Amino acid sequence: MASDVNNDGRLYGLPPVIDERARVLILGSFPSTASLAAQQYYAHPQNLFWRILGEIVGQPLKTLAYPERIAAARAAGIAIWDIYVSCSREGSLDSAIRDGIPNDLAGLKKSAPALRRVCFNGRTAARRIKEVEAQGFEVFVLPSTSPANAGTKYEDKLARWRDALVSALT
Repeated sequence: MASDVNNDGRLYGLPPVIDERARVLILGSFPSTASLAAQQYYAHPQNLFWRILGEIVGQPLKTLAYPERIAAARAAGIAIWDIYVSCSREGSLDSAIRDGIPNDLAGLKKSAPALRRVCFNGRTAARRIKEVEAQGFEVFVLPSTSPANAGTKYEDKLARWRDALVSALT
């Protein structure tokens, strides 16, 4: 469902970015208000997601138009989605998420048969780690790329993300 606020005040997230080439799925929690407004994953200008991913795949993703970012991620074998399809939330903080309705992760193997690894973008997303592990995926909990996670240095985030992604993408 396209991002929208329903009559009941619920927010609805973005569709998955996934295809049969996906070897790694990056699962966030739920799009920020900036991402919902732009209808783009990780649209907040201070979110480090596209900068980090760009360094890993060797392309300046942060400077590309969104459709080009998505095409580059797909070509590299990276899928992007969130753990919640819908929730109630004031603002953008994960701690403000209420009444989250989970996305159906059970069909991942059908839509992405090459998928082997799931990387959670932050601890809130990792709330579904046991469910994902039960499907046989290798899992990593990575430091959030959100600007709210300013306590972790960029270099440390990049190193952890690189360690988790590179071996699965090569």
